[in-house]
Amino acid sequence: LVDAGLSSVLPLAPLTGDPGLITALVERWRPETSTFHMPFGEVTITLEDVATLTGLAIDGDAVIVDIPDEDWSAMCLRLLGQAPTDLGGGVIRITWLRDTFDELPLSASPETTEQYARAYALSLMGGVLFSDRSGGSVHLQYLLLVEDWRRAGRFAWGAAVLSYLYREMGRSALQMTASSSLGGDFGGWAALLMLWTWERFPHTSPLHAVTGAQITQDAVPRGIRWLPAQTRQHGDQFYLYKLWFDECPTFVVSI
Repeated sequence: LVDAGLSSVLPLAPLTGDPGLITALVERWRPETSTFHMPFGEVTITLEDVATLTGLAIDGDAVIVDIPDEDWSAMCLRLLGQAPTDLGGGVIRITWLRDTFDELPLSASPETTEQYARAYALSLMGGVLFSDRSGGSVHLQYLLLVEDWRRAGRFAWGAAVLSYLYREMGRSALQMTASSSLGGDFGGWAALLMLWTWERFPHTSPLHAVTGAQITQDAVPRGIRWLPAQTRQHGDQFYLYKLWFDECPTFVVSI
């Protein structure tokens, strides 16, 4: 995972999205410009934000998947060593991955170790970085991205994650109504959106939920400094967040 350039994401993976905060943000998202429309002007998440908050590479090869000639079951067996019986259309359940590859055997061979690492990377991509709205499945096409670890290390993962998040926010913005709440119906890395908001709009952050001693100001990547906040119980505070963004008392220009 270090070779693939994904290790910086591991400590951030447990962070979950706040439905109220995400809904309030998506309400202000404009797909035409890929920006949030705020009272003081337009702002957006940049590649620099992604690199600073997550440590993912923003320079490198484009994250492109070439669909294989072999069928999905054969590819799954070749790269994971196992395949589910109900594999249809190349979609695999994340729960199956976690149950099947729960713990690496102590006597595992190098080949088996790589298979477990690929299974973990696949669940990371499907459940966190490129999650879809179901939140429970991932397409096996992502498995091809970690077939060769060194090739994976040349990918601009941060750029791919951001463009995917842009697309999902655009879809959500177009489908929202005045009375709708996104809840879990949101694709992309919701925690990245949340981290960016906490950094740029301090009045929305959960700083009150943790002590100053727990917040590490010089953490690398910077998103790690918010890990103590992951235990905060998020309520549906959509209207509170909406009010905050309507007023926007503070916006941090650089992080």
